[in-house]
Amino acid sequence: MPRYAQLVMGPAGSGKSTYCSTMVQHCEALGRAVQVVNLDPAAELFNYPVMADIRELIEVDDVMEDESLRFGPNGGLVFCMEYFANNFNWLEESLGHVEDDYILFDCPGQIELYTHLPVMKQLVEQLQQWEFRVCGVFLVDSQFMVESFKFISGILAALSAMISLEIPQINIMTKMDLLSKKAKKEIEKYLDPDMYSMIEDSTNILKSKMFKKLTKSICGLIDDYGMVRFLPFDRSDEESINIVLQHIDFTIQYGEDLEFKEPRECEEDKSALVDEYFQDHVDE
Repeated sequence: MPRYAQLVMGPAGSGKSTYCSTMVQHCEALGRAVQVVNLDPAAELFNYPVMADIRELIEVDDVMEDESLRFGPNGGLVFCMEYFANNFNWLEESLGHVEDDYILFDCPGQIELYTHLPVMKQLVEQLQQWEFRVCGVFLVDSQFMVESFKFISGILAALSAMISLEIPQINIMTKMDLLSKKAKKEIEKYLDPDMYSMIEDSTNILKSKMFKKLTKSICGLIDDYGMVRFLPFDRSDEESINIVLQHIDFTIQYGEDLEFKEPRECEEDKSALVDEYFQDHVDE
């Protein structure tokens, strides 16, 4: 029997721990067993029970206080993650081997871990050797994504993780419940974006011809390949949580032996989902 894993990624402050806590509560209500592993050696507080905590192995504060190392916060975190990669046996012992495991890995927020450092890629490969089906879940803060330039930056961050890890990835806009009605209306166009209209929005602001050309190339690449789309995540709305979980479950084929059903909407019908969500929430 396979095992299942969500690798919960995203910039610092994007809501990774809140996402994990919300998913645990939602799955408990559905009668599903979901466990969480904290992989952030700099974590301070989280309101979910953990089956394993990397701070039991190594902690950023201890590394920073070591006189022989003299690392700052970022260097200390990288050191911790590299130490973790050399001690995957600790994780294996902590996870045990229970068939049909479903585990959320709450990862650190430093973007370099998903772009040019090999640690997270090594973790993915190790999980796959342990018979896990792994899905990347990349979170961005919807409050950050309401402008074209910031949205393009968020897409590139998600795309970098996707390329680096080479696993299926679901991209999510979090904290939808914190947006005003006006902001929700504005952000609707970013969930399934028309990048060519983004080009017009962005290049009208730019004065440099060189940067206009670069922005057009980036937007064209994103649109032509259609690799990055976002789902809204509103932790106060059970339907929103369930839709996200359905997409992830379908990606890793969770419960395929239980006559698993596809998400209620196909990719081409995602615009209908967006319309339904915003009609329910913007008009309130």
